[in-house]
Amino acid sequence: MRVMELLGMAMRTVIANPLRTILTMLGVIIGVSSVVTLVAIGTGTSDQISKQYEEMGTNLLVVSVNGAGRATQLDYDELMKFEGFPEFTTIAPTMTKAASNIKYDRTQEQYNVIGTNDRYLSIVKGQLDSGRFIAPADVEFRNNVVVLGSEVAKAYFGFLDPVGEQINIDGVVFTVIGKLKEKGSNISGTSVDSAVIVPLETARRQFKLGQIRTTYIEAPTKEDIYKAQETIKQYLTYKFKTDQGYTLTNQDELLKASTAATDTLTNQLVMVAFISLLVGGIGIMNIMMVTVSERTREIGIRKSIGAKRRNILLQFLVEAVVISGLGGLIGLLLGIGISYFLPYFNPEQTTRISVDISIYAFLFSVVVGIVFGLYPALKASKLRPIDALRFD
Repeated sequence: MRVMELLGMAMRTVIANPLRTILTMLGVIIGVSSVVTLVAIGTGTSDQISKQYEEMGTNLLVVSVNGAGRATQLDYDELMKFEGFPEFTTIAPTMTKAASNIKYDRTQEQYNVIGTNDRYLSIVKGQLDSGRFIAPADVEFRNNVVVLGSEVAKAYFGFLDPVGEQINIDGVVFTVIGKLKEKGSNISGTSVDSAVIVPLETARRQFKLGQIRTTYIEAPTKEDIYKAQETIKQYLTYKFKTDQGYTLTNQDELLKASTAATDTLTNQLVMVAFISLLVGGIGIMNIMMVTVSERTREIGIRKSIGAKRRNILLQFLVEAVVISGLGGLIGLLLGIGISYFLPYFNPEQTTRISVDISIYAFLFSVVVGIVFGLYPALKASKLRPIDALRFD
């Protein structure tokens, strides 16, 4: 029999029992659509995480001091000398005073004050909205100047430009020299929008801050960050006489770890979705067995007029493949539709449809039809004409 003739017969059988066909396809539809949707969500989430890390810079290393006292105290001038090494581009030591009372006119709120140098803006990928950022001279001469994040500036000055105004931070008067553009939170949940930035030495003197707690280090490339990490690790171990007094956080390693965790979770969910496909295949086998029983006399008649075993085998096998293939196609379209429209209902969710996985899911649904349709088709082809004609 010709392939087109077999397909035509299979389609007529499918159309003749639409409700039963849809119910038979249901497991395959759910399985394929789940695979496509889950992979799109997982891939979109990985892209979103990667974008957030890349915005911070995958060539960024963060040094955090764990201990207290002179034994674990970092020296600003020593840290800045590392900028002379080829694996270091920018270094921004910081010290933070949490929940500082900041007052302007009748408004008083609490914000974190960050003491740092002129490199900090490029490290955090921030941009100026007005005025200027901290200059090396501000650090050297301990000037009482301050740069406000967009959220802080809005809280005190609304939509007015704050440059030139004076604010009171824990009883000390500072002159506003700049305002940052709104940036939003990064992957760690922190944001410069709510930051109040002053020169490092000014923060140390005015707020009696003891030591540099966090240092941001930027390397020329993502590959150089591992050289920088090893260099700074040797320096800190030598200085602190131990490797327990500090923590090194490599943004590239964090990105790889987050991506690996997301991919693992996605793969596990996809495996669950493929189980649904297998369940759908069992449903197809069940219905095909029923179909063989219902059409036993038809099989007997066809065999008695010359139909061969392979003709009967192909007839029922093609029917199973058509049912699973149509279910796979509907599931594919449904999964693509859900993946496409999901961000409209949940703007925080990013999706990216994987063409390769979508094709594999559809092909797997066809394979399911072949595997689970083979036994009923073999059973039908092995019926003896005399027994089939006598079947009631």
